This record gives sequence, C-alpha cells and structure tokens, in this order.
Amino acid sequence: MSAVTTLTEDQLALAEVTLDFAQEQLAPHAVTWDQDKHFPVDVIRRAASLGLGGVYVREEHGGSGLTRADGVLVFETLATGCPSIAGYLSIHNMVAWMIDRYGDHAQRARRLPGLCSAETLGSYCLTEPGAGSDAAALRTRAERDGDHYVLTGVKQFISGAGVSDVYLVLARTGADGPRGISAFIIERGDPGVSFGGNERKMGWNAQPTRQVVLDGVRIPADRRLGAEGDGFRIAMHGLNGGRLGIAACSLGGAQSALDRSLTHLSDREAFGGRLLDAQALQFRLADMATELTAARALVRQAAEALDRGDPRAAQLCAMAKRFATDTGFSVADRALQLHGGYGYLSEYGIEKIVRDLRVHRILEGTNEIMNVIVARGLTEHLR
Repeated sequence: MSAVTTLTEDQLALAEVTLDFAQEQLAPHAVTWDQDKHFPVDVIRRAASLGLGGVYVREEHGGSGLTRADGVLVFETLATGCPSIAGYLSIHNMVAWMIDRYGDHAQRARRLPGLCSAETLGSYCLTEPGAGSDAAALRTRAERDGDHYVLTGVKQFISGAGVSDVYLVLARTGADGPRGISAFIIERGDPGVSFGGNERKMGWNAQPTRQVVLDGVRIPADRRLGAEGDGFRIAMHGLNGGRLGIAACSLGGAQSALDRSLTHLSDREAFGGRLLDAQALQFRLADMATELTAARALVRQAAEALDRGDPRAAQLCAMAKRFATDTGFSVADRALQLHGGYGYLSEYGIEKIVRDLRVHRILEGTNEIMNVIVARGLTEHLR
C-alpha cells in the first residue's frame, strides 16, 4: 500500500489501525488456524469492535458508513494478516450491506446491530450444485403459502455455513430466468435448515465451507428482502462490492508474500553474496511490485466508480476482480519460488497464501465470467 499516494488522512489512519489489527490479531495465528481448520469467531468480533463488521452499513443503522474506496483499503490490509479471515469478513459485509440497502425499516432494525457487531454472522447463498456460474439457472424454490414462504433446495460452497446465524438466500419464486428470483433472510435455527460436512479444501481452511440444505423451510413473508422478482438484481449489486473485496484480499495476501520475499532474500546468502543483490532476482521483485501496483490502481478506480454510481461500475468491478485475483495469485506463487524449499514449508506461511489466493479466481464469479461481463460492456452498443 506504500505505492498508493492518493490516500486521504482519514484513509491513512484507517489503514494504520487495520494493519495493526492484522499484524497483532491475525498474522501470528494464521498458519495454526489453517492447519486446525479453526474459525476464530472471537477474533472476528474483535474486528467488528473496530467497525469492521458493518463497513458499508450507514451510521444511523449501526455501521461505519465507509465508502467502497475505504473498504478496499480495509480488506487489503486485513488480508496481509490472513486472506481467509479477510475473505470471510468481505462476504459478511456484503450481506450486511445488502440488508441495509434493500431491507425495510424493520429488517434493518432487527438484523443490522448484530451483523455490525458480529454477534450475528452472515453468509451469502447463491451458488448451487448445478448452478454456479449460471446463477440465473438456480433451482431452489420459494413457494408462497399465505403469509409465508416455503423454501426447498440446496446451496453449495457457502462460506461460514453452519456457524453463521443469518443466510441471505436467493430462491426462485417465478418463472425460469433472472426475473423469477427473489431474496430471503433465513436463520440458522429455522426448522428444515441443515448443513453438509465441512468441505476439505485446498485453502481458506480458517473458515468453514458447507452446503446449506433447505427442506421445506417455512418463513414469514416479511423475511423476503426487496420485492418479489428483484432477487437477481439485488444479488448482482451485492456482488459488485463483493468482487472488490475479494480483489483487495488478493492484493493484501500478495503484498505480504512480496514483503516476506524481500526479507528472505536479504537474509539469505549464496555464491558469495546476498540473494537480494542478484540482479536477476531484483528484476523478479520489480515485476511483482509493478504488477501489484497496477492491480491496486484498477481496484481503487473500480471502487471509486462504484461509489459515484458510474454506469460502468459493474464492468470495472469485473475487470478489477479478474486482474487483481490473477495478479495476486501469480505474485504469491513467484514469492514461494523465491523462498526456494522454505516456501514449500507450512511454517513459513507462503504456501498458505498461495493456497488461499487460488480460490479468489473462482469465487464471487469465476474470472471467466468476469471476462464475459467485460465483453458484454464493450459490445452491447453494437447489438
């Protein structure tokens, strides 16, 4: 983040506080959490005590009222300590923002205080076993029954599932396609809600990932978020911000890997000198730093576009997510190589960063889907 010179004093102070938290509360435990598959809810609540449970939620509703430009600083900085926990917090904040933005007064009053304090944890439920990238093809149904809805279906790859208290679920209330989808708030304790086993994953082991199974879950109609049929639009607007959060997490993880590489090469000697003094390795470091700086600039541009309601915001968010997650993984992988055999050892933490950042190219919309969004934005005026 030192390469970013356009931060305000408030943003610099925000980054400093968040960095202190990441280095004191996340980094020392990240490898152990990964190995033990431990989800540190207590630490997440400590983050929320700093205002990081409701980053985008308006202040009058208990949140921090920060901008997307502020948010990408928060999540990049958190990810220097642990990309897995930073990634979960990004998703939790997406859920909180969606309820703040699309909920009615009663929903906001009931849900947001707990989400902002992280006494209540949130999960986002869009993906299904047969509907990943093609989100509009989801099959989970919500049938209206008087003053209630009855939901039946399965959601796949849900971060925080089984521990989270609130699940923002997208379900079909109408015909096929995006216009037949609505959004609902489900609680962990609702009758008919159950969870699959904790998935065995390549990375992101410090947060649980499970199926969410809805077997005739009957909820009051006032748990619908927004109007019937508005769910897909709500989901996509939420994902614009979610993509920026994951992009920022990739930057933070990769920056940590680059910083560790500088220290490692400075400490190691070979062929009569420090590895850091070898020009070939200096050039590798220069490439890594340059690419990260370019990715960071694109993420900030997209965040500022989303803040001002730029009509190109969705396209820019897709560009930023694709470029930053590809770049972040590539930089982390090269950092592992620069560590030699030490990079392959779990105790050094570099291989964990590589594993954590790999999934960023898949979640919140695969990078192939990001290219589809960008291409549509480029060509829609020619149709």
